[in-house]
Amino acid sequence: MLSADETQVSLTGAWRLMLGRADGLRLLDLSADGFWNSFFAIVVAAPALIVGWVGIANEIGDPDAFAGRFSMLLRLATVDIGSWVLPLAALALVAPRAGIGGRFVHYVVASNWASAITAWLMLPSALIRLFLTSASQISSLVSLLLFALSMVLTWRMTNATIGRGAAIGTAVFVGMFIASLIVLFGLQALLGITVPDTGAQSLSGLYPG
Repeated sequence: MLSADETQVSLTGAWRLMLGRADGLRLLDLSADGFWNSFFAIVVAAPALIVGWVGIANEIGDPDAFAGRFSMLLRLATVDIGSWVLPLAALALVAPRAGIGGRFVHYVVASNWASAITAWLMLPSALIRLFLTSASQISSLVSLLLFALSMVLTWRMTNATIGRGAAIGTAVFVGMFIASLIVLFGLQALLGITVPDTGAQSLSGLYPG
């Protein structure tokens, strides 16, 4: 487990990358240990993610059965974590052939910490959904705006981290976005999850990976 100071430095580095500042990489631990430690970002993101899972589970789980809602929460967690991790595993296979193998570790570390920031960025819409169930249109609008912002920030992070120009950075961004969608919708179908239209834009805001 990383210390609070190490976590803060990593989040600061990721945030600088999300602002398009390549010097954010200097704040990230790009060693082998740093690579695996970056998945601690899932733990950092967990509180914000759980709020979203609870809101959706309350909507689509059995309202009269705690076990049903808890089962749905676990399935939602599986979908979100899968859509976070599995596209990175796929990138590990593709990166050397795409000529970005030398930046794979950089991208994974930066992406993990950036995804934690994105999860917290999406928290306001999850809170609206959880506590103001009658305000579905407001929740959808807030979710859409925050999701669009997260896309811009993630695109900037990708370009700054890959460091091969906007064309290649955008190609990686789009590829990871598509991979995340495939995994997310595939796991939803596999686990029998049907998300209502009011929250169809994402489960947690982690589409970009």
